[in-house]
Amino acid sequence: MLVRELMTTDLVTAPAETTMQQAAKRMLSARVGSIIITTDGTPTGIVTESDALTVGYAADRPFSEVPVQAAMSHPLVTIEPTATVRTATNRMVDDEVKKLPVMSDLELHGILTMTDIVRSHSDLVNEARQIEQGRGLHDPDDWRRSKE
Repeated sequence: MLVRELMTTDLVTAPAETTMQQAAKRMLSARVGSIIITTDGTPTGIVTESDALTVGYAADRPFSEVPVQAAMSHPLVTIEPTATVRTATNRMVDDEVKKLPVMSDLELHGILTMTDIVRSHSDLVNEARQIEQGRGLHDPDDWRRSKE
């Protein structure tokens, strides 16, 4: 399964000049756990709920006084829309992120989140089973032996 088949395309973005209060308001209004930060229209960072909590605690100031750049994670860890979901999950684990903006070149296509992957778990399992059956791997031990 490819990233483009699971990604969310309804994105929430904000310019780098945004305050944390404005970013939090947009996230809450859209009921999302992250917002992509742009500079001159190009994605340059991401603010997640965890980033907001961290900067809220560390800054000890009202969100209206905290620039979003102080909270955003950057550089962005991204994935291509044509990458496999397995590649995406490996990247998430390796880079310790739960959200991957989906980009090709500098164009933002969507975002893939752990929630997207969990929601599609049964589809992913079914696809894996079909692949195994196509290889003639009907017994679970066959799969283990094929990896040796």
